[in-house]
Amino acid sequence: MKHYKTLSELHRGNGWAMPEHPLFSVVGCQSGCPLGDREFTSDCYMIGFKKIKSGVILYGRTPYDHTNGSMIFVKPRQIIEMKNLQFEEKGFMLLIHEDYLNGHELHQSIEKYGYFDYETNEALHLSPKEEAIMWELHDKIKGEYLNNTDEYSREIILSHVASVLMYAQRYYKRQFINRAEVTGKTATKFTDLLKTYFKSGELQANGLPSVNKLAEQLYLSPRYLSDLLKQETGKTAMELIHISLISEAKNLLQIAEQGVAEIAYELGFESPSYFTRLFKKQTGMTPVEFRKMSFNLN
Repeated sequence: MKHYKTLSELHRGNGWAMPEHPLFSVVGCQSGCPLGDREFTSDCYMIGFKKIKSGVILYGRTPYDHTNGSMIFVKPRQIIEMKNLQFEEKGFMLLIHEDYLNGHELHQSIEKYGYFDYETNEALHLSPKEEAIMWELHDKIKGEYLNNTDEYSREIILSHVASVLMYAQRYYKRQFINRAEVTGKTATKFTDLLKTYFKSGELQANGLPSVNKLAEQLYLSPRYLSDLLKQETGKTAMELIHISLISEAKNLLQIAEQGVAEIAYELGFESPSYFTRLFKKQTGMTPVEFRKMSFNLN
């Protein structure tokens, strides 16, 4: 797989005109997808907007996606894969070499946007109004990009990029809500998976369930799943796993005769001490204290 270290290499490898700046560029998509039907990685952040043709079906797509613009967000050294997508002619890409952010507040704040860890089939699908706002920001960025560079250029460009990222965060929250209405709540499917995992004996065989494994079963990336659950329930995927485990632990502490250590191992914990710490964090008391309280109440 090809890796591009510089923006010039990335442009040259894709047949684009050389960038106006060595660390930042704006690429227009006039026909098809300029990335081609292949995979590569780079040292750049990539923010892309495409018009997806109607009729193309990808996991997670719903009917209202087909006629609207779609955005993807890729971080440095993340694999770019565009094999199965078909695009309308209009679109753009913002390419930001990671060194362009050095010394700017966006160097740190960009890490908080979880959608850079989403898969391409978890793209952001815009309404016409949202699309217009993104194009307006694109035009401002492109205007500054093509202008003569001075000491204000980078600050102005990155302020507009920051606006793109904040709007994307807002629109993803809207998308999570809309998709819950169409496909049902992911939290319910996630909880059902956990129940199946507990009842099937996988806790004893394979240990605690991982977010990665559960996300794979739901055909989602771990970060997308966690953000979606956070939107629906206020809890991340790992927090919901812990809540389910402690609920099961409470049940065992009340009805089973095993000691705390035995229950910890039965629930897939590697050590009783980790189980005790998590139990106290969730309930405010140790497993032994909870068991004594339960017996006294009975």
